[in-house]
Amino acid sequence: MSRTQKTVFILVALVALVLGLTVNKVLNSKGDGTDKVALLDAGIVLLPQSRNLPGLSLTNQNGEAVAVDQLKGQWSLLFFGYTFCPDICPATLAQLRQLKGMLSAEDQAKLRMVLVTVDPKRDTPQQLKQYLTYFDPAFQGLTGEAADIQKLANGVSIPFIPADTSKENYTVDHSGNLVIIGPDGTQRGFIRAPLNVDKLAAQLPSLLKTDG
Repeated sequence: MSRTQKTVFILVALVALVLGLTVNKVLNSKGDGTDKVALLDAGIVLLPQSRNLPGLSLTNQNGEAVAVDQLKGQWSLLFFGYTFCPDICPATLAQLRQLKGMLSAEDQAKLRMVLVTVDPKRDTPQQLKQYLTYFDPAFQGLTGEAADIQKLANGVSIPFIPADTSKENYTVDHSGNLVIIGPDGTQRGFIRAPLNVDKLAAQLPSLLKTDG
């Protein structure tokens, strides 16, 4: 098994373990199981308890500082990826654009899509802005110090394997799962990859209608 295969295996195993434990807690917690099952069927896994984000600052696609624990006022879907990604990232962002278009204008106003780069060496604010414009100019991007991005990823249980940036045309092993952030700025759960846009479009509105 090559190094890349090993790192991908470790990454997938870590993410699967976290999501498996979370799903088990959700299904065994008190409350109406019907809604839980419908959400889980759409790939939406809500945490039994909300989780605070690490207190650190990143930089958005406009060069402005953003405190990640201050992503408030809207629901947010965080995707950890990078602009030089050959497959998962463009496919996921295209699906998020499609998903947004299937929501009402009211629901769209309640939701922000955020790409957090796992490749800060190449993903400058300018690069993020140009790339995201291809999908939706309203999509937001975040970059910053590699250590801060790693801390955020670990804090929301979406680990990735830092790349060997000394190699030409390097790739980064990362998850396709999304992080759900509530209007109060806390992590509420995950959306599991691969995304099912139709089911998400049917289930997300009920979540967006809650006050967070």
